[in-house]
Amino acid sequence: MLKLNGVNTFYGNIHALHDVSMHIDEGEIVTLIGANGAGKSTTLMSICGGTPPRSGEITFEGQPIHKTKMDQIVRLGISQVPEGRLIFPDLTVMENLELGAFLRNDKDGIKRDMEYAFSLFPILEERQKQAGGTLSGGEQQMLAISRALMARPRLLLLDEPSLGLAPIIIQQIFEIIQKVNASGTTVFLVEQNANQALKIAHRGYVMETGHITMEDNAATLLANEDVKKAYLGL
Repeated sequence: MLKLNGVNTFYGNIHALHDVSMHIDEGEIVTLIGANGAGKSTTLMSICGGTPPRSGEITFEGQPIHKTKMDQIVRLGISQVPEGRLIFPDLTVMENLELGAFLRNDKDGIKRDMEYAFSLFPILEERQKQAGGTLSGGEQQMLAISRALMARPRLLLLDEPSLGLAPIIIQQIFEIIQKVNASGTTVFLVEQNANQALKIAHRGYVMETGHITMEDNAATLLANEDVKKAYLGL
């Protein structure tokens, strides 16, 4: 579904991604783990058009997208839940969700997807008229995920969804990610919480200083001694 081939991304003169190659197959949950500053978020920004690569190729369903504008990438079926949530704090929950569907005009479909979001996160239905900025961190993360789903993506990019959340909320968020995947959405999950990410993923990649250093099925990575020492605190 998605393929990165020899991607090199820069911030000015800083070489952030070095010849990154990876793939995500339809229906998978694939996770990218690594320390803070390893280049994980840059990988997502390269995919969604925020920081286009200087060289290499990114394809989605066989179509090159590395020179495509961000809104067109959303139209193709890729949505991102950014690190830090980045909801619109002064807008209501409902207004945030409506903005997630801004490229759509199928009113019945939008209504169904709104109901689906509320079925995943009932607290959002209760607070649909409340300003997004007044929600707790966990509720804002739920809203950010729901807003991305309102674009009806085939590939959902998640950037550090567990960041700053209480363990019980993290568990809930990861269960929802599995539900979203089971309903037919492919997921690319970037996470520092390697233990949780590898437990729900099918496959995983390890990134260090902008390089992919390891790839395998998630269970194998979870049992790998180097991964345990570096990322699982074991």
